Amino acid sequence: MNIKNFFIAGNVLICFTAAAQNKHVLVSGPWAGNIELRNATIWAAVSAEVKTVAVKISNNNATERIIKYKNELGNEFNAVKIELNELKPNTLYTYTLVLNGKDVTLPYKTQFITKDLWQYRKPAPDFNFIAGSCSYFNEPEFDRPGKPYGMDSSIFITMANTPAAFNLWLGDSWYTREVDYYSTWGLKNRVSRDRSMKVVQKLLAAMSQYYLWDDHDFGPNNSGKSYILKAESRNIFKEYTLNPTYGEEGKGIYTTISYSDVDLFLTDNRYFRSEVSLTDSVNGKPNMAKTYFGNQQMDWLKNALLYSKATFKIIATGGQVLNPVSTFECMRYYSFEYNDLLSFLAGHKISGVIFLSGDRHHSEIIKLERPGLYPLYDVTISPLTATVSTVKDAELVNNARVPGTLVEAQNFGNISVTGNKNARILKVLYTGIRGEKLGEWSVSENELRSEK
Repeated sequence: MNIKNFFIAGNVLICFTAAAQNKHVLVSGPWAGNIELRNATIWAAVSAEVKTVAVKISNNNATERIIKYKNELGNEFNAVKIELNELKPNTLYTYTLVLNGKDVTLPYKTQFITKDLWQYRKPAPDFNFIAGSCSYFNEPEFDRPGKPYGMDSSIFITMANTPAAFNLWLGDSWYTREVDYYSTWGLKNRVSRDRSMKVVQKLLAAMSQYYLWDDHDFGPNNSGKSYILKAESRNIFKEYTLNPTYGEEGKGIYTTISYSDVDLFLTDNRYFRSEVSLTDSVNGKPNMAKTYFGNQQMDWLKNALLYSKATFKIIATGGQVLNPVSTFECMRYYSFEYNDLLSFLAGHKISGVIFLSGDRHHSEIIKLERPGLYPLYDVTISPLTATVSTVKDAELVNNARVPGTLVEAQNFGNISVTGNKNARILKVLYTGIRGEKLGEWSVSENELRSEK
């Protein structure tokens, strides 16, 4: 055996040994999320056989610490979260998951870097993040008959190998089936299975993961506020993600994440949502009772936008917002809240707003001109592994679509924010399965500025 083949065989043996060691104890993870200046959280899912869980954490300038998990274990589904505190800003930390007293060995690094304390000290750091929606893993026994809906999952390897601050799942991050819709066990089993897929583990460990939901990871197709298990679905979403917060008053999953000079408002387009078939107008006026975000969330969003001093304010949501000819779900068909939000943005001359959406199984950027104001953009990124849906009918010629931005292939978005103060640039790079460029668009902060 030559030296090259020796090392290849050795690496295969290491991976096989790690898999054998972890079998039946580690279901998914570990990964580090909700990473802040002095805090982070380690997430993992473990089997019922696991009796103890801990995390070893260290950096080059500190002794190793061990933090033990103190909550209940031994259930069929065990999503574990271990908080790490008293960290140092802008510092690389390495961590190891310990199950039943034994270190978990993985074929990739488990580490993270805390946020940089740049405010009042230096210019906003350049950074990038990746994003995508519609992740489907086939399960023939319970899938609908016909051609498999899930496609090439190697896109997750490409994403894992793409340097980024975090990954944002833009909804339909797992797909419930008919066998899942009407039991808490079914909903939990679905996310547990999808998050346990080997091909996604490296991506989870490579960077922070943030989530919002759309219909398929909320419940049945096109479901909304009438879904009878929406409270249970919210609890499961909380268990399997590491967002900073989850709505208010025990309702919804909306929250804000901030990185450098960008604020991302992760909205909830399901929990408070009326059926799309509800009459959109009453006596010629928009129907106030037909809700999309709902009063509670809309009040939060407006105040959060007013409070934000970010250069770019990204409103992320599961479905499209601005598409004027969509034949599918779109916020425009909830005209009271749609008009209310746009009037609010215009009346308060809020600068830097961009919508970021998923759902459509193709990618594109929709532009809405506003007389006397800067245009609004809706950046759609989809699908990751679900079947591609090409545009048709009225959308074949969509005058609101930014030319050159339609991508009808599996893809994810690589979104960067760079440049000097007062001249920051946000760039979207649509990226294919093998890392190839499928489309590109950019906008400067000066193009999204309202004079007050």
